[in-house]
Amino acid sequence: MSNTYTIRTMTRAEVDFAVDWAAQEGWNPGLEDAQCYYQADPEGFLVGTVDDEPIAVISAVKYDDTFGFIGFYIVKPEYRGQGFGLKIWQAAMARLAGCNIGLDGVVEQQENYKKSGFVLAYSNRRYQGRSDKLAAQSTVDLEDLNALPHKTIERFLKPFFPVQRTGFWHAWQAQSNAKSLGVLIGGELQGIGVIRQCRDGYKIGPLFAQNAQQAEAIIGALSSKVECDCAVYLDVPACNSSAVELAEKLNMTPVFDTARMYTQMAPDIGIDKTFGVTSFEIG
Repeated sequence: MSNTYTIRTMTRAEVDFAVDWAAQEGWNPGLEDAQCYYQADPEGFLVGTVDDEPIAVISAVKYDDTFGFIGFYIVKPEYRGQGFGLKIWQAAMARLAGCNIGLDGVVEQQENYKKSGFVLAYSNRRYQGRSDKLAAQSTVDLEDLNALPHKTIERFLKPFFPVQRTGFWHAWQAQSNAKSLGVLIGGELQGIGVIRQCRDGYKIGPLFAQNAQQAEAIIGALSSKVECDCAVYLDVPACNSSAVELAEKLNMTPVFDTARMYTQMAPDIGIDKTFGVTSFEIG
């Protein structure tokens, strides 16, 4: 192994190429994901270099002293199998020491993650549909989220993630390639959804709702706001039977599964009302 292997924090510009690498791996990131992810934890992105050439990346986003999330674990193909990946993995785990750590891993790598103390909580499943097939007029009262106070949205989001992540959410909602809607019933926010442009088509995420009817209305309304006949993706917790049944009702096709794993007890994050995961990369 080269003695010049160095692991350090990425610059903001380097987060862009980490997202590019994710695109090359077929993960289909959003066009503005890098900016949003960086807001979650500017110190949370690591790069491994050999003679100043970036060869490995990983994110270890530390939301607070109790919870962190690992993603973007990629080593350039020609450098795999030489120990570089293990070293940057160890650096990421060390950065999050003491936290409950989550990840969405490749299902086939579950056994390797278990060796680092991760335990399977459930699977997430990516579904693909077409915007023209999903688009529909809403059957419930929907409001542009940008018209609502930030505090109202943050209060609604609190049960769906272990910690509050205000900076990330503001960036996520403000993406120039995104549309966001909320379900209002009696003036109370009961559901939200965001659709954003990706390298291929669009992704809906997050999608939180009280029931499948609300979730279906959000999917239909968001899909009607993008180009006709383009791919729309939705990442669904496979343990939420209502979400899986809705995706199948809408004739969306399963693409692949991930393994959601944690090093400690799985947090209570309202899975029964989660119809679309925000991000496989940072939770």
